[in-house]
Amino acid sequence: MNDRPNKTELGPLPPIPAKRYFTIGEVSELCGVKPHVLRYWEQEFTQLKPVKRRGNRRYYQHHEVLLIRRIRELLYEQGFTISGARNRLDSRATALAGVEEQDVPEVAAAAAVDVEHLRTELLGILDLLQHGQQPA
Repeated sequence: MNDRPNKTELGPLPPIPAKRYFTIGEVSELCGVKPHVLRYWEQEFTQLKPVKRRGNRRYYQHHEVLLIRRIRELLYEQGFTISGARNRLDSRATALAGVEEQDVPEVAAAAAVDVEHLRTELLGILDLLQHGQQPA
């Protein structure tokens, strides 16, 4: 009895609806994983902590659905073991958190320049649209 889907069964996943909370059944359908597998992954991956409400019902948030899809990809498509997938997720989180404090102002300044450039471009396009002129 193997609950792991074949590579041929791994098709495109449905889009995630714009909701705040998802039940375990909804997440199961959105991620192509059975509910008992989701409950097992909660024990294995510390990052996965759904909110539990009345009657111990689980409610997953959008970022947790994305995390489950990532775990599924690592395990089923890339062939990682549970511990390998856990290490990959931990190392990725460490790399993202590893931005030095002195780098933060530089990153923020670069983002501000891009936003300002984008704003200038959009205002130029708006001006062209309002005055009905063709761009040169």
